[in-house]
Amino acid sequence: MSERSPQKQYRPRKAPSQARSEETVASIVEAAAQVLESEGFEGFNTNAVARRAGVSIGSLYQYFPGKDALTVALIRRETKRFHDDMAVALTLRSAKAALEYLIGAAVRQQLQRPVLAKLLDMEESRPGLAGEVGKLDLEALFATVVQRAIPKHTRPEVAAGDLFAITRGMVDAAGQRGETDLEDLERRLKAALFGYLSKAGAD
Repeated sequence: MSERSPQKQYRPRKAPSQARSEETVASIVEAAAQVLESEGFEGFNTNAVARRAGVSIGSLYQYFPGKDALTVALIRRETKRFHDDMAVALTLRSAKAALEYLIGAAVRQQLQRPVLAKLLDMEESRPGLAGEVGKLDLEALFATVVQRAIPKHTRPEVAAGDLFAITRGMVDAAGQRGETDLEDLERRLKAALFGYLSKAGAD
């Protein structure tokens, strides 16, 4: 007997075609988030998610072949939310406002639901899941903002990479420490990034 394809275990069985089924899928994915937050990996399974969502296990399996597929769906949901939030920065006129919004979006992503963010970060590093989850090109967003902030900089891509590394490092470290104060982390990040830019010629 042939084993199930690795790709199939990570992908939904079918996409919802009606508003009601879309609501069912959304409730299942949110239930997966809640189970992860409250029970961790040890208690994360399809039965627990179905109970939390208030659906039968059969209904869950109509859409998701197992907990790996649920994990991928949850990561994709959070990535889309983050992308949509980050994209707002590009609509702002001033580079300062855009960078401030980028900072806020990064902090919100990590600290609004810190337990969930930490667990999903761990899952994204799994070899099987890595190929199923699209990567958000945060560095490209930083590059766009930096080019507006310091148009005369000789190497804006390097500055963007530095800003991205500072943001990722500080936000990830805050999440690992279990911080919950969004305003405090935003304040520290602004000091770090705008301090860097002032030295790079973006007063």
